[in-house]
Amino acid sequence: MNAYVWLKTLHILSSTLLFGTGLGTAFFMWFTHRTGNVTAIATAARLTVLADFLFTTPAVIVQPVSGYLLMRLMGLDLHAGWLQAALALYILTGLCWLPVVWLQWRASQLALASLRSGMPLPPIYYRTMQVWFALGWPAFLAVLAIFWLMVAKPALSF
Repeated sequence: MNAYVWLKTLHILSSTLLFGTGLGTAFFMWFTHRTGNVTAIATAARLTVLADFLFTTPAVIVQPVSGYLLMRLMGLDLHAGWLQAALALYILTGLCWLPVVWLQWRASQLALASLRSGMPLPPIYYRTMQVWFALGWPAFLAVLAIFWLMVAKPALSF
């Protein structure tokens, strides 16, 4: 397997892992949250934090590295408008994702504390989940736009 095929495979697999893990964990965390079942919420939140650590974080690192190496290998313009737009959206996604990681951990800790004490989830848990939900949308939409930019490579100028 030559370097281009290996890098492209790595880039596609890591983007799939990034998008799939993000969408999957968000789905299960949100719908579990809506049940109000503290035991299920504590478990889903803990596993979401674990999935982000095991899958999302490495993919977040691999994406720009493999993308840069592919661009260099292919001789593409690193200043192309579509690439600059994709990078800006990737940064936006990261700016949403970083607080989401902390919010997921915080929700996990709050749910675990409620589970252990036998008390209902505190109001801060619900505020945490509202912010988590709100930050997820721009990140999700940005990733969809990045996929489109990577495939279409439209002529953009800024």
